[in-house]
Amino acid sequence: MNARFFQQLILQMKDVMNRHLGMITDGGFVISSKEGCISPNDLNCVLSFTEENTDTFTYNGFTYKPVLNMNKVDYIIFIQGDDTLAKNYINILQVSFSGVKSLYDDKHDRVNFIKNIILDNILSGDVLAKAAELHFPIEGKRAVYLIRSDKDTDFSSFEIIENMFPDKQNDFIVSIDQSSIVLVKSFPDDAENIVLEDIAHEIHNNLMSENLMKVTIGIGTLINNVREIARSFKEARVALEVGKVFDNEKSIISYDNLGIGRLIYQLPTTLCELFLSEVFKRGSIDDLDQEIVFTIQKFFENNLNVSETSRQLYVHRNTLVYRLDKIQKITGLDLRIFDEAIIFKVAMMVNKYLQSNAIRI
Repeated sequence: MNARFFQQLILQMKDVMNRHLGMITDGGFVISSKEGCISPNDLNCVLSFTEENTDTFTYNGFTYKPVLNMNKVDYIIFIQGDDTLAKNYINILQVSFSGVKSLYDDKHDRVNFIKNIILDNILSGDVLAKAAELHFPIEGKRAVYLIRSDKDTDFSSFEIIENMFPDKQNDFIVSIDQSSIVLVKSFPDDAENIVLEDIAHEIHNNLMSENLMKVTIGIGTLINNVREIARSFKEARVALEVGKVFDNEKSIISYDNLGIGRLIYQLPTTLCELFLSEVFKRGSIDDLDQEIVFTIQKFFENNLNVSETSRQLYVHRNTLVYRLDKIQKITGLDLRIFDEAIIFKVAMMVNKYLQSNAIRI
């Protein structure tokens, strides 16, 4: 039971009824409109009495009503006074608190259900049965967003995301660890041309502006069944891991747009080492200085166009040709030839992957 949530509700009820009131949880914790309105001795007496009696009763200036769940006392409501009005108020409180608690528990159970799916704490064969038990929609378009910060997140970050997605019946926000929050976002079944990145940009901008923290967001693929939530989460996690290796300047990475980096990331490092040893002369990658590496990057960005690359680098065309000749001499690959450029591009990505694993050729 969320004490802070019910504390706010109790204070609102107190203002309406103009009497101190509250509830006693099944653990004996008192949530009230006034601290200390129920003394420890009174609390012990009330708890002892309700072990044998579940009817409304009055004691020491307060009216109490135990609320049952599965024939057991779930919590106890109390309100100041022992008159007829107090008894009427206590019945109103029971209806109000029971309805709110039912909705809260339903949401809480659903959030735990989502969390268990994400963390593989529930067998795939049990997912549908649990979904039916919680009246959780099995079919429907959803996508998983993994929001990771460069420092420990606080409650405000979680609250910012919750406020952005107020539909608690369909959108679920789960805290995974101290630096990661997961959003399982629901979309209309008839939605077309969904741009998942737009939502990620909105989350990123809000967290950056309100919390001033650096965040990266991984996006899984769009799914159609509750059983696929775990897969979409793993895709979002892979997106962050692959993005960190091959494009660490990006703050939003979609699994759908990982390209060849996704394939390289799944290769055994021994196979990567063998590939590099076959493509390059030993040590040739280390002979490429920063100027050459930047030239290569621009050359690829401009689709192997010599004129456009030289213009963007503010160098003469002949200077760029000289650098390309130098690259060919060092590595044995001519980047002006499409097939050799592809090999070089893949090899550089493989080398970057190995460096991220602290492995050097």
